[in-house]
Amino acid sequence: PIGAADILHAGLIPLLVFKLKTESDGIQELILDTLSNSLHLDASEALATGAIIALKEKLTHPSAAIRSKAARVLLEIGTHPEGKIVVCEEVIPVLVSLLEDTDPEVQASAAGALMFATVKPQGRFSALGAEAIPPLLKLVAEETSKARLSAIKTLSMLAELPEGRKTLLDHTDTFQQCLNDPCEAVKRAAKIAISVIKWKP
Repeated sequence: PIGAADILHAGLIPLLVFKLKTESDGIQELILDTLSNSLHLDASEALATGAIIALKEKLTHPSAAIRSKAARVLLEIGTHPEGKIVVCEEVIPVLVSLLEDTDPEVQASAAGALMFATVKPQGRFSALGAEAIPPLLKLVAEETSKARLSAIKTLSMLAELPEGRKTLLDHTDTFQQCLNDPCEAVKRAAKIAISVIKWKP
């Protein structure tokens, strides 16, 4: 954490974002790890230097490690209120497409970033528009999926919209299966999801 704070204080974020465009894959991975740790503390400088555009490009990189790490950085940006807004506006459709990536790490990072983005109503509408429900349900149904918890939490937020609730009412059995999961957090999230989906106004 001290190192991450020092990177922010030294004003290195714009330079790191710029270097993402020119460095080799191995160095890009290191830059993305550094950004992930630093932006957890503060994302304002990264947002001001157009990091979202650079990261969006990396989401479609041939390297699974780079795709995953770029989604991870977006997850960190999305933990900040101003970051959520930019992620909602710019990258939700790409994150939704990564839910069906062949790499489980990429799926998990994308689901995590989506989870933070859908905290905002605008993010929920955007995720519904990008047809996020089918791939998220697929991840919930896969017992070994690393993205399972994030997927359940994201679907809970999408169920808060009438359209999302209507779609998910046909899939409560998927969440019922999670109630027997060995992971306590998954059980708890599934229970919440079911109550949100079954809620009647």
